[in-house]
Amino acid sequence: MTVMTPMSRRNSLPGPDDIRREVLPNGIVVLARENFAAKSVVITGSLAVGSINEGSLRPGLASFTASALMRGTLNRDFDTLHGELEGLGASLGIGGGVHTSSFSGKALAEDLPTLLTLLSDVLRYPSFPVDQTERLRGEALTGLRIRMQDTRAVAGDSFRDLAYPNGHPYRRNMNGNMESLTAMTLDEVREFHRVNYGPDGMIIVIVGAVKAEAAVNAVQNALGDWQNPMQPPKQSLPDLALIPEIRQEFKVLAGKTQSDIILGWPGPSRLSADFHPANLANNILGNFGMMGRLGKTVREDQGLAYYASSRLGGGHGPAPWTISAGVNPANVQRAIESIVVEINRLTSELVTEDELAENKANFIGRLPLSLENNEGVAGSILNIETYNLGLDYLHRYADVINAVTREDLLSTAQRYMRGDAYALGVAGPEIGEAEEE
Repeated sequence: MTVMTPMSRRNSLPGPDDIRREVLPNGIVVLARENFAAKSVVITGSLAVGSINEGSLRPGLASFTASALMRGTLNRDFDTLHGELEGLGASLGIGGGVHTSSFSGKALAEDLPTLLTLLSDVLRYPSFPVDQTERLRGEALTGLRIRMQDTRAVAGDSFRDLAYPNGHPYRRNMNGNMESLTAMTLDEVREFHRVNYGPDGMIIVIVGAVKAEAAVNAVQNALGDWQNPMQPPKQSLPDLALIPEIRQEFKVLAGKTQSDIILGWPGPSRLSADFHPANLANNILGNFGMMGRLGKTVREDQGLAYYASSRLGGGHGPAPWTISAGVNPANVQRAIESIVVEINRLTSELVTEDELAENKANFIGRLPLSLENNEGVAGSILNIETYNLGLDYLHRYADVINAVTREDLLSTAQRYMRGDAYALGVAGPEIGEAEEE
């Protein structure tokens, strides 16, 4: 029987020995990893365009544009495009984000050139047909109407309004609002695409049953001649000050029986040196096991919440570090007070040695599980390239996590969290309207 040592497990992970990285002449970064265990191939990637490029006058323009790309091109109408994908048994999707727009697809390895041709067509030559884009607008408006009645979503909107200043991209809902989507014109969509979509900053990852050299050549053939001299430089984020006091907003939604709480602060970016300590601290606070310390105290011991957890955004900038809870409206104030107790505990006391050891083991142990299929491998490689982590990052990951100390967690929590200064959004029925449970 072969016994896997820590070194052999590390060497089995994707790394510089089996990930090929090429930069095409037009700036597209291609990364490929071979895996002939199955006959399929996965593509995933991103373009350097998102809601950060749309400004504040037309929220939702970037997301709408990304969604509209699959509605037809100059070469293929909607039915032809999707008929070709269905005929191959393939998939292709595109979505907008804040800093980037992402795409993903899957096909048999022999159909990779065709899949890349279709990707090139929708990225470069969308036609934005009136009937399809108007249908998309209707779907988006319906989604926003539904969202306006979702207590968790409304609480999250209030949180962002309080945590980020006017004009900051992280304050806006990247899907826009009723006013902006209703007023948005097709000319605006076409112009946004014409100016902002291009090869500069584009990343594409290919994993599966295709030789790495063939994968790179296929991307070159499909996208290597793409140019856009109008494409703007990478957008920077405005400076962001720490939240100096408690800022709170309570929104009443008629007909609801549950209140949702979103409490937090702008957190560290994925590029920050303290991201890993923050991630471990977050796991201890509201994720590990049955939602960490929050789940144990607020939900189990005190019975104040249906759920209570925390989330660290990461990403290119100071994305939210939040605590969320769903509670009986009669328990809102008590739940907030209980959450603040856990914040104060995390920012004033070292976590226990057992807590840190268990959470490190959790982080390191789940890494191989996230790489069990081509989709997981491709996503990890995209993450590595996006944040410039180095192709050996997965090999170093255990050492990076094991190097974090209890003191690192305490100082990081103190840097971003305060029990007497935070943004708080609450949405639901009138507080205290429900009966005590």
